[in-house]
Amino acid sequence: MDQSTASDVLTVHGGTALSGEVRVRGAKNLVPKAMVAALLGHGTSVLHNVPDISDVKIVTGLLEAHGVSVTRGADPDTLVLDPASVEAASDAAVEAHAGTSRIPVLFCGPLLHRLGRAFIPDLGGCKIGDRPIDFHLDALRSFGAVVEKRPEGLLILAPERLRGTHIRLPYPSVGATEQVLLTAVLAEGVTELSNAATEPEIVDLIAVLQKMGAIISVHNDRVIRIIGVDQLGGFTHRALPDRLETASWACAALATRGDIRVVGANQGEMMTFLNVFRRIGGDFEVDDTPGEPSIRFWHSGGPMHALALETDVHPGLSTDWQQPLVVALTQAQGLSIVHETVYEQRLGFTEALNRMGAQIQLYRECLGGSACRFGQRNFLHSAVISGPTKLHGAELTIPDLRAGFSYLIAALAAQGTSTVHGISLIHRGYEDFEAKLSALGADVELGQPA
Repeated sequence: MDQSTASDVLTVHGGTALSGEVRVRGAKNLVPKAMVAALLGHGTSVLHNVPDISDVKIVTGLLEAHGVSVTRGADPDTLVLDPASVEAASDAAVEAHAGTSRIPVLFCGPLLHRLGRAFIPDLGGCKIGDRPIDFHLDALRSFGAVVEKRPEGLLILAPERLRGTHIRLPYPSVGATEQVLLTAVLAEGVTELSNAATEPEIVDLIAVLQKMGAIISVHNDRVIRIIGVDQLGGFTHRALPDRLETASWACAALATRGDIRVVGANQGEMMTFLNVFRRIGGDFEVDDTPGEPSIRFWHSGGPMHALALETDVHPGLSTDWQQPLVVALTQAQGLSIVHETVYEQRLGFTEALNRMGAQIQLYRECLGGSACRFGQRNFLHSAVISGPTKLHGAELTIPDLRAGFSYLIAALAAQGTSTVHGISLIHRGYEDFEAKLSALGADVELGQPA
């Protein structure tokens, strides 16, 4: 077991039903990308509903390293971004601010337009499967960029103005779609992107770019068409709420037989999840109060139901919803089947759940109605969950962001005490989650148990 500092360990005393209210702010999968988009503008941008998470801090550091002024607005969840003095950052500064984040790759298009140069250090991110940047590099080359490999990373150059192109992604990658959008808006001519991702956060990024002056249309069959313009301005935008954090709290309510109201959550982006939540045996109530929407989630009181799930790109069941749902399904009666089609190694986190008392068997076959990219590639990407099983406390080390919060859900549902190492990973996408847990009645404390 890796040794962790006290501030990176959370002790969880399980067995308490969570009850109360938490608030979600802007989506982790939108806010940092909207901040990067501000680089494209000749004017100040204002972004509302910004969460206090480490990914926002990383992008803030990277923007400031490139001369962008990033300040808090009148409200603490508002950022004001002024790119008037954009300048090249040293490769060392980029690497220092980036840490293990994969965000720097999305700076390429904006920096090529502003400076003709971008640097990508070795990239980190969650270890949940193959997440190559080949899609990104191929797209940038298609626009006319030149990629030079160096020992410390990749240097991307634009000898002349980038030009529109036709790109078909081999898979609807969210990151590659963002890359194309952030590059195409100022490229000369028309760009057509086929097999694009269409997640709500992508649509919200398109809304940000349109406010800046971009011309972007979303067509049927995952086709996005961008007409390049000569100049963009700033934007004022309120980020859509984080549907992935919302689902995590919903699953915490279900697994602990609790009752949690998530303030700031919208029904629209949650519909696929809400259907699954209800089928398992959870219940929810939507409040559409203007300016203060919320969704209340609770365990309905009866037995939870096993079911078969497949993850997919939007509008399918999000892969980021899969892990907290798996924890909830350990408490369902019968055999549940989960087929993961997005990240081939995302089910690896179940080994720790089995040590807590769950009965989860992984398979290399596609246990679902849809064939996927992993069926013949020897990856353990399907799971059969037998329940209900009593969970007990354990010592856990977090492998990635969503698995990390899922371990917390399991620890909260379990009898006994769990020690969870590596909680700094959770801060990448969950704002102030320790205080939220305490507000819901969870018995948690930073550091090792006394």
